[in-house]
Amino acid sequence: MSVAILQTAPIEFGELLVALAAAEGSASHPYTHSYELNADPLANRNLADVLHLLAMLHGPQPGLIETAAERNVLPEAERWFKQTAIAFAAERQFLAQLIVSAGPAPSTPGEAETAAAIMDQRHAMEVIASSDRFGCALGATVALMFDWEAIRAVLDTAAARIGIEAPDMLFPDESETIEILASLTPQPRLDRTLSFGARQLLVQHRGLWDVLEARAAARGQG
Repeated sequence: MSVAILQTAPIEFGELLVALAAAEGSASHPYTHSYELNADPLANRNLADVLHLLAMLHGPQPGLIETAAERNVLPEAERWFKQTAIAFAAERQFLAQLIVSAGPAPSTPGEAETAAAIMDQRHAMEVIASSDRFGCALGATVALMFDWEAIRAVLDTAAARIGIEAPDMLFPDESETIEILASLTPQPRLDRTLSFGARQLLVQHRGLWDVLEARAAARGQG
């Protein structure tokens, strides 16, 4: 698909980011579907690890969505950013509720290295959210929202095992997000900046699952 086509048919920006999230995000990481996380007798401790590391990555505020919303220069996206920020705040609350019930993170070798890796990921997300490249922060925010569906599936698994009822997600509908992307004023290489921001966010999420998978393996060897 040529850049010219993307610029004259911006509705395809949404399809592009949906495809990226599916192919390069949490849904495609083997650990999210693994026996160790979903069916193993020790899955609860692995899920507790997920909850605590997710909270380290996305719990502190302002996070990626709040920073991107604060720097937003698109009037047509203002309401969408507000709704997305409210929805993610509710997800933080759900995550906190799960952590209280799940208990502490399991003791795992390499805790200092894990903390440093999460800090590096947070810094990378801060850079993306603060980018002055038109479309980069928006692409990252949309990718976070789309990828959260796969992450939320893991949270729902944890909730079911703990005995907590999972609330509905409050994110804007996918169709509404695609409409926002379709309303963007055409700019040179806009498809590239949107996809760059999205990919940078998805890289951080896949990196998180890599860390979690390695930690589960390290505990299994103990």
